[in-house]
Amino acid sequence: MSTTASDPLAALGSLPGVPDAVDSVRKAVDRVYGHRVMRRRSNEVTAEAALRGSRGSAALAGADWSLEEVRRRTDFSGEDEARTVGAALRLTAEAGQLLSVWRQSPLRVLARLHLVAAGGATPDDAVGRPRLAGEAVDEPLIEAPLPSAGEVAGRLEGLSRLIITGGSAPALITAAVVHGELLALRPFGSHNGLVARTAERIVLIGSGLDPKSICPAEVGHAEQGRAAYVAALEGYTAGTPEGMAAWITHCGRSIELGVRESTAVCEALQRGAA
Repeated sequence: MSTTASDPLAALGSLPGVPDAVDSVRKAVDRVYGHRVMRRRSNEVTAEAALRGSRGSAALAGADWSLEEVRRRTDFSGEDEARTVGAALRLTAEAGQLLSVWRQSPLRVLARLHLVAAGGATPDDAVGRPRLAGEAVDEPLIEAPLPSAGEVAGRLEGLSRLIITGGSAPALITAAVVHGELLALRPFGSHNGLVARTAERIVLIGSGLDPKSICPAEVGHAEQGRAAYVAALEGYTAGTPEGMAAWITHCGRSIELGVRESTAVCEALQRGAA
C-alpha cells in the first residue's frame, strides 16, 4: 500500500471506479440477504456457500475439482490436489471461529490459518510463522517478486495496525487490501493464496457486510479465472492508483459473483431442488 493518508484505507475509496464498486457490492449483498429463503433456511445457504467458496479457493491454488467431487470425497489426504482441497475446506470452517481474535490480533489469526492449512504437511518449525531470510516459498500461481523477510515483517505489522485501529473504509476496500497484501507478501512458506482468501472472508464477515458468510468471494475469483486474478494482483503490487482501483473492483466483482451463486442456491432451495 502506497497511500499515506491518515485513514489510508478510506482514502482508497476515492479512486476511479471504486465508489461504484462499493455501491454495487452493497446492493448485491442486500438483495441476497432479502431473499425469502434467508428467513427460514439461512444455515443451509451458509453451508452451501462455504462448500462452494472452498472449491473456488482450491481451484485457484491448482486443485480445480468439480463441486460434485468436493461434495463426494471424504478423504483429502494423499495426492497434492486432495490435500489442497482439504486445506481449503478446513480454512473455511475455521474462518467464523476467529472473528473476535482477528479484531485484536490479526497476526495470531494468520498464524492459526497457516497452521490449519498446513495440516501437518509442512515441517513444524515453519508452520504458523512468517518465513525467515533465505526460506523458499511454494506459491506457483503468484510470480511477482518476493519481498524480503524483513519487508514482510514490517508490512505485516503495518497491516495489523490498520486492522486493529479500524477506520471508515467500506468492507470491500479493507477485504481487498488484506487479500492483496497477503498475496503480495506471501509471508508463509506455503498456502499463502488459501490463507489470503480466507482472511478476505473473515473481513467480509466481521465487517457486517456478510455476517452469515453467504457471499463467497472465492467463487467469483475462480469464475473470473486465474489469469484475471494474477493480472489484477499485478495492479495491486504496482501500487498505482489505477492498479489499486483495478484490484479493488476485481474483488468487488468476485463478491457479486459469489452473491449470484448463493442467489441460485436460494432459488433451488425455494423450488425444493437442493
